[in-house]
Amino acid sequence: MKNLINRIKNSISLSTEAEKYIYSIAEEKSFSKGEILIQEGQTVNKTFFVIHGSLRSFCVDKEGKEHTLQFAIQDWWISDFIAMYNHEPASLTVECITDSTVIEFNAQMLAQIYLQFPEFEPFQRKTLERHVVSLHKRILNQLQLTALERYNVFIEQYPNIEQHVPNYHIASYLGITQQSLSRVRAEKAKK
Repeated sequence: MKNLINRIKNSISLSTEAEKYIYSIAEEKSFSKGEILIQEGQTVNKTFFVIHGSLRSFCVDKEGKEHTLQFAIQDWWISDFIAMYNHEPASLTVECITDSTVIEFNAQMLAQIYLQFPEFEPFQRKTLERHVVSLHKRILNQLQLTALERYNVFIEQYPNIEQHVPNYHIASYLGITQQSLSRVRAEKAKK
């Protein structure tokens, strides 16, 4: 919790009352590798801040193929935000790829923070802005960059994650096959 509180305090002036409220609506939880935090089709009323570990969100297409949308590592947020904000069933599954510790927030209680503590709004707005920018960059990268360039961006964005993530997750995130991922790694090693 201290990491999150310090991160918030680096962005805004946080009152003691607001800090106490955050503690009151948050719960630190540990999950094992492979545990599911959100299952496709369920109602989503939680968001997670990663303290330690690696998680991913993914969807499954009509042929049963998984597509990784996001990885979340330390100090990142993860949820099915479409389902949470639009009050619709989850289209994503969120799972732990390693043993992980997260801070779990009830989304409705977290939304109340803006009414009680308006000073919190700029922090959340900046967090959402970073998330939107990250997703837009990801879309543009998928459209404009070669597989090697996308891989290089991935390695830069998620340092050391390759040690913990199966190749098929990385390949699905990059939009390539596992064989193409092997070729990209070999090409990178030559340079």
